[in-house]
Amino acid sequence: MKSLITGGARSGKSGFAERLCMSRAEAAVYVATAQAFDDEMKERIALHRSQRAEATYPWRTLEEPLELPALLGRLGSSGEPPAVLVDCLTLWLSNVLLAAGDEGGASAREAVERLTEAVASYPGELILVTNEVGSGIVPEYPLGRLYRDLSGIMNQRIAGVCGEVFLVTAGVAVELKRLEYRL
Repeated sequence: MKSLITGGARSGKSGFAERLCMSRAEAAVYVATAQAFDDEMKERIALHRSQRAEATYPWRTLEEPLELPALLGRLGSSGEPPAVLVDCLTLWLSNVLLAAGDEGGASAREAVERLTEAVASYPGELILVTNEVGSGIVPEYPLGRLYRDLSGIMNQRIAGVCGEVFLVTAGVAVELKRLEYRL
């Protein structure tokens, strides 16, 4: 099963994703996409590493800030593909945009398409965390608007290839595809 979990900042997405993964697999690969560009992010990453290390659930953590589609391809082609939790897609997209420089838009669009293909073809349990970033104000600078737009496009593409899409708000998860109105 492929599941996308979305919501706002500090909505409970990651905790829900971890519990969902633990309910579906005896062990899993935790793919972290964050990069530590400042001290606050270094502290967050260190905290998350220690929490997974101390957990009774057997997480195997892989850190992949840029080559997520390739990593999913490698994991999916292994003998018995592991259950995978990716946290989070919007951080990955930010990394891709920043790494691409002036070619950011075109390069990121191509990366989103590669990611969509990798998610669609992954043969095992796959849980992906993302953020809803387009519900706020319009960013005043071009890179912010590009990021907002690409995040929305990415989330739609990934939701389209997932069997479940959860929205988490205030720690409460609602499965959206069951509620989806189809024309």
